[in-house]
Amino acid sequence: MSVSVKTERVLVVPSAELDRLGRFQGFSSEADRYLDALLTPELVSFRPRSEVEDDPSFKQIIPYVIFRSGDQVFCYTRGKSQGEARLHALHSIGVGGHVSESDVDGGKTRDAYEQGLRRELEEEVEIGSSGMLTCVGLINDDSNAVGAVHLGVVHVYDLDEPVVSPREEGLANARFESLGDLRRLAERLETWSLICVEQFLVPVAGGINAC
Repeated sequence: MSVSVKTERVLVVPSAELDRLGRFQGFSSEADRYLDALLTPELVSFRPRSEVEDDPSFKQIIPYVIFRSGDQVFCYTRGKSQGEARLHALHSIGVGGHVSESDVDGGKTRDAYEQGLRRELEEEVEIGSSGMLTCVGLINDDSNAVGAVHLGVVHVYDLDEPVVSPREEGLANARFESLGDLRRLAERLETWSLICVEQFLVPVAGGINAC
């Protein structure tokens, strides 16, 4: 994203609407129910990112895309060029970022969100395999200052082959790791990634959760 944090206007929804729909902690598979209610012109607004980064009365909507090929998941270390300074040096399995007003021409619908998602992916990674992108859930984590002002929309991109290359320096040491190795890295994962590994991606009853 070429827009600076000081001037960027990002997509937000009132946190009170999340309370009305049912605030949760961790991962929820009810993405459609929440997004259909939240991503409407009546609720969505674009506000200066510098103002909402410390304002829990708004939730910034963040696409969070996990690339998976079989039992392997794309991961990287967040570098300094990544926008959220509070996450630098942590390991992540999610690619994405804020939906900027300039990305979506001010659109306030779910289609506008999808447009922002695609543009974020094009900027951050080169995908070298065919696959399918599916929205699988939401992440809400009010246990820390970063999570208190963000709502993650989790997408899984299931690839035929584990071929993804970073386009940004901020995606450092990028590679595919097995789920077992990611679990062993738990203490070094950012909170959202840990939630996805433990509550969505981990083997359950002898098999991996399906999208």
